[in-house]
Amino acid sequence: MDTMGTTTACELCDREVALTFHHLIPRTLHSKKWFKKNFSHEELNLGLMLCRDCHDAIHRFIPEKDLGKTYNTKEKLLAVPKVSDFCKWISTRGGRHKTDLPKGRRGRR
Repeated sequence: MDTMGTTTACELCDREVALTFHHLIPRTLHSKKWFKKNFSHEELNLGLMLCRDCHDAIHRFIPEKDLGKTYNTKEKLLAVPKVSDFCKWISTRGGRHKTDLPKGRRGRR
């Protein structure tokens, strides 16, 4: 379900660039007991189509467990000031902007 290369508008910044699928509840958490108990299979697989810049920014600013438990909707993600500020900034830029990810996320795509 990791659709890459689809071109349409990013659901956070509205730029028309290649998109990736962002699981609102990270896949690394799907097998954890708490997440299995509190979310259906369908809920675990909900997500957003995002540009790589917004996708990387989310993972840079919010730890995975927090993404799954607290920031698991588009509205909740945009309520995080760092995320919404980044999305506003990137929406005025063209091309790709390198985003430094936390150590554990480097190289995972």
